[in-house]
Amino acid sequence: MLASRLLSALILFGLSLSALNAQYRPKPDATGWEHSAFKPGEWLKFRVHYGIFNASYATLHLTSETLGDNPVYHVVGTGKTTGLASIFFKVDDRYESYFGKIDGRPYRFIRKIDEGGYTRDVEINFDYSQQKALYHDKKKEEKKQFDIEYSIHDLISAFYYLRNAYEVSDLVLGESLELKVLFDDDGIFTFRLKYVGVEILKTKFGNVECLKFRPFVQSGRVFKEEESLSLWVSNDKNKIPIRIQADLLVGSIKADLEAYNSLKNQFKIILD
Repeated sequence: MLASRLLSALILFGLSLSALNAQYRPKPDATGWEHSAFKPGEWLKFRVHYGIFNASYATLHLTSETLGDNPVYHVVGTGKTTGLASIFFKVDDRYESYFGKIDGRPYRFIRKIDEGGYTRDVEINFDYSQQKALYHDKKKEEKKQFDIEYSIHDLISAFYYLRNAYEVSDLVLGESLELKVLFDDDGIFTFRLKYVGVEILKTKFGNVECLKFRPFVQSGRVFKEEESLSLWVSNDKNKIPIRIQADLLVGSIKADLEAYNSLKNQFKIILD
């Protein structure tokens, strides 16, 4: 179960920035892909580790496609355990999101996971003309509908949308923000996030200036406290996740950016 928690925590990288959307959502044409924070081909790889031991790797890959008549970006996120972790608890997760190139809204979300024998195969299609999200659990052969608003996001689309939407000048130190997200059959939930400030991290690439956030999580079962999870995002035009760290009931875990490719903007490294 620990490995699956690690991968879920990594997905929160994307979810963390998305909470800003509730207050700082631009007009549909303000996403300005010409000046966006990303481009097709962008690839990010993260290493999740518990102490000195590697637990898993996760990747995010962005491409350009067409879904029906809609020009969209297609993101595939994968997570797999490695080494000893894969022997004791094998995880093979795949998340996909198709979101609009014009407005950043999600049109389709796919969650296909295998975590120690626990499997899910879910697809959500967003119908904005009817203001409905059509949820299909393929394993259970169950279908549901949820009422949605314009500002709804799935777990992955939120991250990419906010990389275009917010400016550092919008952030208020210590302020908590909220966002509505749909990604499972529990329905739409409210995610809360607090902006902590600016911090310089030492990474394998060099020192990187980051924006630090603290999302609220459920305490007691895995995390020590509601604010046990911390996230750092590069304070440059890319706004990519650099690190996530979680204090657990037993020990702590970290996920660090391990590799990247095809960034649209220069990755700023602070020289000694």
